Amino acid sequence: MSGSGWPMRSATAEKGKTNMTRTSPKLVPKSVTESSGNVFADLGLPNPKQELTKAELTIQLYRIIKQRGMTQAEAGRALGIKQPHVSLLMRNRAGSFSVGRLMEFLTALGQDVEIAVRPSRKEHGEMSVTLR
Repeated sequence: MSGSGWPMRSATAEKGKTNMTRTSPKLVPKSVTESSGNVFADLGLPNPKQELTKAELTIQLYRIIKQRGMTQAEAGRALGIKQPHVSLLMRNRAGSFSVGRLMEFLTALGQDVEIAVRPSRKEHGEMSVTLR
């Protein structure tokens, strides 16, 4: 392979033909870091707690839609959104939807959503989603 990633003609290849065999990449030991429990925080993304909450709500929406055997168009009518937006949700791409909007989608699908607020033992409280 050349530095650009394209195969190089080897000495055994005939003129005008390229040997398309790949060479094995050198194995480099990789380090493993234990997760904090929030992949968004581990990746250093902004608002990791909010992103984790959105992901958990989106997964629940996905499960309900799949369990009911709904098409994306049917789910869109139930949620009050267009099919392409349902497609994004089904691929866990809830970036444009707020946590509140995702909770509204769950209630539109007949789910009860509770928000519990209680004192925290830490300086800053935590957000979490509990599924039953």
